[in-house]
Amino acid sequence: MKQKVSKSEAEKQIEEFFKDIKNKTPAEIKKIKKLAMSKRIRLKDKRKTFCKYCLHPFSGAEKIRIKKGRKIIVCKNCGKISRWKLKRETSEG
Repeated sequence: MKQKVSKSEAEKQIEEFFKDIKNKTPAEIKKIKKLAMSKRIRLKDKRKTFCKYCLHPFSGAEKIRIKKGRKIIVCKNCGKISRWKLKRETSEG
């Protein structure tokens, strides 16, 4: 029988998991992502540390471009492109 995990315990597991994401496999990422979805926990900026198509963690050797207010990353594993909007900084004088 499976052990029930509370939402706060799940959040702790997710935090621990993402501290060392570079040494994880896509299968492990899939499990954590599924846990977050089942407990309705948002990954926020953590979802940008792995490819949304093949779930392979980004190593830092990927091709990264910034163009028209978007960050564009080409995955080394599958070659798919991930795009995210960049936040605008407001300057108040």
